[in-house]
Amino acid sequence: MGAVRKTIEDEVLGEAMSDMGTLRRKWFAALRPGDQLPAYEEVVLGSMGRLADHMALLQGSGDTLTIMRTGRALRQWLGQDAWDTRVADLAPEYAGVLSEVAANALGSLRPYATSAYHVVNGIVRTFDIYAMPMSCRWGPPLISAYVHERGEGYSLVDTIFRATDDGFMALAACRNAARTTVDFQIVDLNQGAARLLQQPAETLRWHRLSEGSHDLASSEVMRRLSAVIESSQPEQFEIATERGAHLRISVAAIGDLLSATVTDVTDLKRREQSFRLLFESNPMPMWVFDEETYAFIGVNDAAVVHYGYSREQFLRMLTSDIWPSDERDIHLKALRELDDSYQSRRSWRHVRADGSEIEVLTYGRRVNFGGRSAFMVAIIDVTERRQAEAKISYMAHHDALTDLPNRVMLQQRLQHTVEQCSRADRQAAVLCLDLDMFKDVNDSFGHPVGDRLLQEVAQRLKAALGVGDLAARLGGDEFAMILDQISGPAEVGDRANRMIADLSRPYDIDGREISIGASIGIAIAPLDGDTSEALLRTADMALYRAKADGGGAHHFFEPEMDRQAQARRALEADLRHALASGEFELHYQPLVNLSADRITSFEALLRWRHPERGMISPVEFIPVAEDIGLIVPIGEWVLRTACSDAAQWPSDVKVAVNLSPVQFKSRNLVAAVVAALAHSRLPAHRLELEITESVLLAETDANLQTLHQLRGLGVRISMDDFGTGYSSLSYLRSFPFDKIKIDRSFIRDLPDRADCIAIVRAISGLARSLSIATTAEGVETREQLDRLRAEGCTEVQGFLFSPARPASSIGELLARFGKNAAQAA
Repeated sequence: MGAVRKTIEDEVLGEAMSDMGTLRRKWFAALRPGDQLPAYEEVVLGSMGRLADHMALLQGSGDTLTIMRTGRALRQWLGQDAWDTRVADLAPEYAGVLSEVAANALGSLRPYATSAYHVVNGIVRTFDIYAMPMSCRWGPPLISAYVHERGEGYSLVDTIFRATDDGFMALAACRNAARTTVDFQIVDLNQGAARLLQQPAETLRWHRLSEGSHDLASSEVMRRLSAVIESSQPEQFEIATERGAHLRISVAAIGDLLSATVTDVTDLKRREQSFRLLFESNPMPMWVFDEETYAFIGVNDAAVVHYGYSREQFLRMLTSDIWPSDERDIHLKALRELDDSYQSRRSWRHVRADGSEIEVLTYGRRVNFGGRSAFMVAIIDVTERRQAEAKISYMAHHDALTDLPNRVMLQQRLQHTVEQCSRADRQAAVLCLDLDMFKDVNDSFGHPVGDRLLQEVAQRLKAALGVGDLAARLGGDEFAMILDQISGPAEVGDRANRMIADLSRPYDIDGREISIGASIGIAIAPLDGDTSEALLRTADMALYRAKADGGGAHHFFEPEMDRQAQARRALEADLRHALASGEFELHYQPLVNLSADRITSFEALLRWRHPERGMISPVEFIPVAEDIGLIVPIGEWVLRTACSDAAQWPSDVKVAVNLSPVQFKSRNLVAAVVAALAHSRLPAHRLELEITESVLLAETDANLQTLHQLRGLGVRISMDDFGTGYSSLSYLRSFPFDKIKIDRSFIRDLPDRADCIAIVRAISGLARSLSIATTAEGVETREQLDRLRAEGCTEVQGFLFSPARPASSIGELLARFGKNAAQAA
């Protein structure tokens, strides 16, 4: 596990370093000659992609330092939505590091990198932080702080932090802008450390050593600790306190984190002159045995208590009497190879008086005891530590909520199964399972009920297992199963159907009857893959098909799914390069005002000119861009480009830009619009944003607030495809739209169908009564145009006037339709 965890941490750290390298290049690329700081919009606004989720925007300094907004990953780190929150009001572990990075970034006028540590329930989480100072045309400088969690966190082992006479502390190095260690912050400590430093743990935790009045707040201790950080070599030293005590401090470095053990050795120092007194009074079990006969010739009180033998019994025994029978040969071999001193390279099993076994580490040295050559041995019982390590190993391979194996164990077992299938010419099945309607349960009843439901699902899956089968939880409501030694697909299909039926039976959760469903994707080994990764991928493709078919069923993997998946991956890969490579274009379709009979607006339509495949339809690539999160940077590019193009048009001609529902989820939409207007100097009233009903279907309150913020800027808001959704009329009450666009499905049959005429007439009349403009889409014939004019429609657009044309054609379109649009059409 250590190697696996190290690999994961290295990958995450590598990702963070790559991200910080990207941010550093953006910062210096945006720095103009003669300027101390680059402009905010040049650094942060634009194609930040997933980096935006990891960033917070801060402004001010000292007590006025305020978080302007945060990305989604930042909210998870802070544990709250900290928009417009003073940093000083955050918990100390967040306030300290954010204040530090802001102060150093502003002080040096350069990006500043550091690390922060957060401890929750004994798990240390490491965060790499990169702060970039930027100028702001509307006020004081801004600081953009990128925060990325390094790895999965690690435990300050329970056996180290349990109550002992020793004190255990975790210290984080505090560095200045020159990366010099100037202090140490107490990240965590146990009660032993608090007792030794004679201050409550709550007073010491998250405070710097230099701020304290305890025995570690000295320049000498600081110097020794700094040396360990710089050398990365463990060190042990002792200090004498003003109260006459002696403390031994053992320190080891883990990056910028120190693990410190503080031991009170006052009594030990006082008794160093008396070996017997030290031996008898030592709280650690100790004994002395004869070098030739291996007989016990001395034993201390701690050993008597710990092992349960009386002193008289010990002194009649040989060391071999406490060895388990199956380890006696290896114990004896180790004794014969003893040098003048030794310490365990492995743990040993010892038998106590009551027959129970313990696991110990042994340390010894040759001594003269009563004139006899002997060995004095000290014992450390690591039974609890080994049990804790076994528990940690179990937790690393099992899901904490359901106690099912997790993805790591599933992949290990699946790879073994694949190898067995190849050698023994047999088959196994991999099932990827997803719960239908589980999100509705969480939304309706809360996550605690959802967690209970997942536990019940896990129990039903366990009950469905055969000999050699395995069920695992992959995360969320996703599960996987290995069905070993199957007879063929028919058997797997029957078992999948039974599982779906079983999982679809109602659940009783705290007196509530809850019903869900399940969908299953199936891959057969080794036919559908010869590695664990390939089988899970093909089973997941089959699950996707089962979900797409409506759920509540199973689906076997088919090669066509892989072809479609490869095509999708190729499109995703090309799409990720398209923006940086300048492959996107904006074409503009004119909107003609019927009362003025001229072009008053252009709708910006995105086009992708692929270098090999030519023009790719937006219907094909926009849903993919939304799925993989690229629609946000692409949408920001569209906004900037459309505003810049429109700024070159006559002052009475507007530009309309379509917004994806995904852009609303980014929480950066208003800032992107402000930046686009500021960069292009286009007046806000000349920008019209078109939204679809789906924007208001999700997170209604948050999205309505965003729409009101946009409206407050002076931007016009239009509802696209009006009349095709479920609640369009209710949305007209929720938000005062400037325009509604009548869907082309009502325009196509307008001259021939009375119901289409009635619908258009109703929409136009409703819009007039609410003082809302109307635009008819898809106008292709003169008959449609005449009917729309008769029904009082405000604007029209469609091929009757012009298809979407490149920006270079705008002048020609305006000239052609400038005098009389209807006649020109």
